[in-house]
Amino acid sequence: MEKKSKLNEVVKIFLIFMIGSIIGYIVEMIVALVQEGHFESRQGLIYGPFTPVYGIGILVYYIFFSFVKNRNKGIVFISSMILGGITEYLCSYVQEKVFGTISWDYSEWLFNINGRTTIVHCTYWGLAGLLYVSYIEPLIPKIENLVKSNKVKILTSSVAAFMVFNITISSMAAIRQKERVENIPASSAVDVFLDNAYPDEYLDEVFANKKCVD
Repeated sequence: MEKKSKLNEVVKIFLIFMIGSIIGYIVEMIVALVQEGHFESRQGLIYGPFTPVYGIGILVYYIFFSFVKNRNKGIVFISSMILGGITEYLCSYVQEKVFGTISWDYSEWLFNINGRTTIVHCTYWGLAGLLYVSYIEPLIPKIENLVKSNKVKILTSSVAAFMVFNITISSMAAIRQKERVENIPASSAVDVFLDNAYPDEYLDEVFANKKCVD
């Protein structure tokens, strides 16, 4: 029973991550439409409508509010502001250090923190936290019941396998692009494959809001 319970928890966490990633993609597409006046790719992985930073953010909310039971709106808002700001900052930092790129830069905004987040964007995260406890958190028991189904577990396993591939190939392609920017030639068959399958033009189109860091 304990193994089954742990498996159910893993499946639930994965589904919450997927929900957040898809919601994040929709939000980013709307933001791009408002800001740019046209639809623009804001996906965070090569394949599919996923923006993982939002998936990570919703998992942070899930873990935090699993321990903190106080649902006072002020506490939820402030907590979510801090958690979201830290998550956004760390995701930007890791992306820059690992892939040599950034997907957002708030250097021109007032009260920004190294261009990685701002008071305004932390406020958005605070509002997102309020939406989470109001609309997403009440769905958690339904998700818990859902993951008890073997069919759901099999389907989730298939999606998880795809996402592992998606995250892996996206990371490999991004790292190889960083090497190309640094004029590092292909040194293996894998590098040659990545150069041919995921050239700069393709990646720049998929990750339209990505910028290389000097």
